[in-house]
Amino acid sequence: MTRIAVGGFLHETNTFAPTKATYDDFVHGGGWPAMTRGAEVLKAIRNINVGLAGFIEDAEERGWDLAPTLFAAASPCAHVTEDAYERIAGEIVEGITKAAGAGPLDAVYLDLHGAMVTEHRDDGEGEILARVREVIGDDIPLVVSLDLHANVTPAMVDIADALIAYRTYPHVDMADTGRACARHLTRLLDGKRHAKAFRQLPFLIPISWQCTFDAPCKGIYQKLAALESEAVPTLSFAPGFPAADFEGCGPTVWAYGRTRADADAAADTIADLVIGHEDDFDGKIYSPDDGIQHAMRLAERATKPIVIADTQDNPGAGGDSDTTGMLRALVRNNATRAATGVICDPASARAAHAAGVGATVTLALGGKSGIPGDAPFEAGFVVEKLSDGRFIAPGPYFGGRDMEMGPSACLRIGDVRVVVASYRSQLADQAMYRYVGIEPTEQAILVNKSSVHFRADFEPIAETLLICAAPGAMPADTASLPWKRLRPGIRIKPNGPAFAPKG
Repeated sequence: MTRIAVGGFLHETNTFAPTKATYDDFVHGGGWPAMTRGAEVLKAIRNINVGLAGFIEDAEERGWDLAPTLFAAASPCAHVTEDAYERIAGEIVEGITKAAGAGPLDAVYLDLHGAMVTEHRDDGEGEILARVREVIGDDIPLVVSLDLHANVTPAMVDIADALIAYRTYPHVDMADTGRACARHLTRLLDGKRHAKAFRQLPFLIPISWQCTFDAPCKGIYQKLAALESEAVPTLSFAPGFPAADFEGCGPTVWAYGRTRADADAAADTIADLVIGHEDDFDGKIYSPDDGIQHAMRLAERATKPIVIADTQDNPGAGGDSDTTGMLRALVRNNATRAATGVICDPASARAAHAAGVGATVTLALGGKSGIPGDAPFEAGFVVEKLSDGRFIAPGPYFGGRDMEMGPSACLRIGDVRVVVASYRSQLADQAMYRYVGIEPTEQAILVNKSSVHFRADFEPIAETLLICAAPGAMPADTASLPWKRLRPGIRIKPNGPAFAPKG
């Protein structure tokens, strides 16, 4: 029986964010499943939208014997601490070592993000792949699923036999990518080896313009799929995560071909296509007041909610999900039938639970992450509903994941309702309003702390979508970040200046 060691370790690192990822963050998982190890991985990580879940499903259909190690993930934020990385990576590598010692091991599959930076390693994924390769040797296939936002490095491409990235943003195909890894692994197990081609592209792409629902990414991924064939079985484009200050940050294209010429031709076609669309990776972004006022005008005639992305405090990109700029704009402009979330503030959630439903509590809500231009919002709020924070998010992004948001509340100020929780997770599912009693389809304006993932579940109920830039850890304009360690010559935004290290 074919025997495969499997594991997962996912983190998207914003090196400019205020809060680091500790071991406990991975234990809890945030919007991800909680840390799971050993045989429990095969029970817990299934029937959800996660790469490992898709791989497990496909592998079981093929009759493969799986040797699970550990699955751990945490919400995006600043660097993974050295302690967390070494404990988790060490346990995965140890698990693979034990699996190899217990009997013949035919392959290894890992579900990784591709944009992990730690306190002591710039290339978190390259490092764990190197450690795994040292254990299994050069002949055992090593296959990896990656996030569309991966900052893929030459080391990652060199070490792995195959890296396969998601093709959707919102990421509705995470499990499908795990299945694609299983399909590609069958080729490797049949003895087929592929030539590799890898291209690093010359400009950073802001995440707000990486959405695959729209041009230019929609057309780029359609072309990418059309180029795959027996000669080029796997081709990937990762627009990258443009908030990681190291040389590997940026968009990449890579291909696996029957010959080097096949791989080169496919990689060059997609790389040239992306570069040719440099002008198109841009769009309209509103200030908080302009965005709310525009939304209020649109709402006068709309039959569905106006949905606004509070993109710079997106916890899916490293924000602490506690800035108050958009809430202030809603209140300042007297918005009605409006809701926003999730503001992560455990102290305020506890105060609401202590006061009880119907009480008015005076809070210094949010604003505790120290983001310049932000501060707690001090006001009286009516407690409308309380929750223990446990619910299922059935929308296409979370894919039925069990959510653990901790003690939570719906707070109201004027005619604006706020989802307040004790843990961070970007508001990418309608259930993240409903669990505290807010029906999103009945609101005139919804302000979601998310950049793009929310679109998978909210676009069908939205009259229109807007993007606003209130203070936050993930600037919509990548040129505004204080870069120090990028690859020399890469443009820090589309058509922007080239990065040149100082000193």
